[in-house]
Amino acid sequence: MIQYLYLGRVGYGEGLRLQAEIAAQVAEGRLNNVLLLLEHPAVLTLGRNANRANVLASDELLSARGVSLSGINRGGDVTYYGPGQLVGYPIFDLGSLKNPSGGRMGPVDFVRGMEEVLIRLCGGYGVRAGRVEGLTGVWCGSAGGKGPGTMGLAAGTAGPERKIGAIGIHVAKGITSHGFAFNVTTDLRDFELIVPCGIPDHAVTSLERELASSESVPGLEAVADEAARQFGMVFDQQVLAVESLEALRGHASAAQEFPAEDTPVRVPAEVQRLRGETAGPVRA
Repeated sequence: MIQYLYLGRVGYGEGLRLQAEIAAQVAEGRLNNVLLLLEHPAVLTLGRNANRANVLASDELLSARGVSLSGINRGGDVTYYGPGQLVGYPIFDLGSLKNPSGGRMGPVDFVRGMEEVLIRLCGGYGVRAGRVEGLTGVWCGSAGGKGPGTMGLAAGTAGPERKIGAIGIHVAKGITSHGFAFNVTTDLRDFELIVPCGIPDHAVTSLERELASSESVPGLEAVADEAARQFGMVFDQQVLAVESLEALRGHASAAQEFPAEDTPVRVPAEVQRLRGETAGPVRA
């Protein structure tokens, strides 16, 4: 099961803290897989392999634009988060998931699954998207696109592909954190502050830009609900919407107080003797 919660706008530091809290509860079995969907104020994040040179703006310019900078423990390079962007933090136990071959899902399979979620999400709004060979994420463009749910776009240098969804995860003890950023109505000018994901020859785009009419752009919460539905379909899990963070914490507390696996009742020795189940000699 996936417990899904839409949080609205949340500060980036608070998002990190929530992920750590929930990841610990998932690891302890107090929560099922949890999908947090939200929006962040403007922030640049540097993954473990990030090159600081891919931040093109000076610290003074970032400060003037109200954009903060944060180093984090996920993979990937430089990523931008900001208003109008749907951010997804799937905090999943990989041991609860199966890969397409029926075996245990690994981190690479999980990333491919998230790509599939975003490809289908685009397709649901009439936008063709896919993958670019050798690059992580989801892209729009006409070079070899084969429609939603397929391997998508062909590789190319300085090609026309436009990135609509960035992905980067961290896995600790089989529990995932971090996730994806999907541009809905994002101000794409903010991407001029960086080399997005360290890829200099591909542009970025948004659902708003790719749609034929701006009147058809859905609200962020509506996109979040559809993304949650696609997570359930791609990862073959039932999705349960949770009303609030307090309700989610209540589920975790209830699981701690009433564990799913009860302690086995010790059978009295006399009953064992009558049933012939004694492990050793019984004195008459």
